Amino acid sequence: MDIVIIGTGNTATVLGKKLKGAGHRILQVFGRDAAAASELAYQLETESTNYWSVVTREADLYVLAVSDIAIEELKSELQLGEKTVVHTAAAVSKSVLEHSAAHFGVFYPLQTLKKNASHLPDIPMVIDASDPATLDLLDGLAHTISANVVEGDDAYRLKLHLAAVFCNNFTNHLYALMEDYCRTQGIPFSLLVPLIQETAMRLEEMAPSDAQTGPAIRRDQATIEKHLALLKDDARLREVYVMMTKSIQGG
Repeated sequence: MDIVIIGTGNTATVLGKKLKGAGHRILQVFGRDAAAASELAYQLETESTNYWSVVTREADLYVLAVSDIAIEELKSELQLGEKTVVHTAAAVSKSVLEHSAAHFGVFYPLQTLKKNASHLPDIPMVIDASDPATLDLLDGLAHTISANVVEGDDAYRLKLHLAAVFCNNFTNHLYALMEDYCRTQGIPFSLLVPLIQETAMRLEEMAPSDAQTGPAIRRDQATIEKHLALLKDDARLREVYVMMTKSIQGG
């Protein structure tokens, strides 16, 4: 397919590279920051522009890979006639694009994306569309970059996004808290990385509830009290510890 990428951030970069790697042609990169658009265009071996008036109208698909707020800001500028446009957001309705093009939808990558990452991750894709033909088009496109493609309407994607926030953002915040704790205690955080990796890998073989270990699930109150004593001067970590312990124990 001939594709125009609208955006220059993490999602635009990773999806652009994935699509190009799958044999699609990136006709153009549009970005309000001319330097960022030029940099991404160079990586995708195409041209860039920061003027909407010169965006080509010859593409098969326009991928709006920008922030939720920017979708609202750009939708009035699109005016793509009989073309097809998609956004990549989980928590934004597909209907926000209904006046931007005859065919519209959602092409949501369920993955944490960083444009400077050393590798391109596996990305489950969640798709939705204004009509059956567009849904078929997005399904075919998604399967060229992912082995895991599902259809999900606005409500489905919002629930999935909530689950992703818990599984990714919240757990990563715990890592960040412990990185800071380890630094203050003179402990190398790197010692915990194999533990983190092993816990994640177990989820390929068992349910998270079956993989749970530790003093909370064992109801080892003696160890819990020792941990809380260590945190007596850190109200923030103590509160998190108590909350997570109660949650694990079903309290």
